[in-house]
Formats: sequence, C-alpha cells, structure tokens
Amino acid sequence: MSNEPDIKRYSIEQIRALRAAGASRTDWDRLDRMTEAELEAAIATDPDWKDIPKDWYKNAIPVPPAPKQLLSLRLDADIIAWFRAQGPGYQTRMNAVLRTYMAAITRR
Repeated sequence: MSNEPDIKRYSIEQIRALRAAGASRTDWDRLDRMTEAELEAAIATDPDWKDIPKDWYKNAIPVPPAPKQLLSLRLDADIIAWFRAQGPGYQTRMNAVLRTYMAAITRR
C-alpha cells in the first residue's frame, strides 16, 4: 500500500494558517473508510512500530503527567514572539526546549 497519492505538500505559511483555523492534521474521513485489514497493514508497515513488541501494552503502566507549576517569568520579547509564531502550544514547546537543555546538562 503506497502512501504517495496521499502525500500533500504545504508551505509553512499554509500550515500555520490551517492550524490557526483549527484544521486537524488528521484525514479522519480517509481513516474512517479504512477496513480493519487496511489499518493492520498500515500499522505493520509503520517504521515507528517496527521494534515494538506485539504485546507491549501488557506490562504498560499508565503514568499521568505531572501537574505544571505556574511561574511568572521575564523573557526577551523576540524569544516570546518567535515561540508564539510557531502557533498554539508554544508554552508546551518552550517547556520541551528547557527540558531538553536540562537533560543535556544533566548528562554531562
């Protein structure tokens, strides 16, 4: 099953406009039309799942995310503008950048 006909190319401006309009990045109609066999085949050929054991969920333990802590923080205006320009979820991305930096420093 080739995904080539399903590939659509967008500029970053088009993506930002779609996200700002609340457009979903998932083609739900296409997904709804897929049969169970097509879904299984798509999962089986997904490179992100190639090393995941079939029974991965049997020993899975749900871990709820830790609650966030409210913080008043002064940042340079250009930093805030850059993150906000990336669209909704910019504070989550800022958190991810800080977490990645913390992990890199911790590994030293």
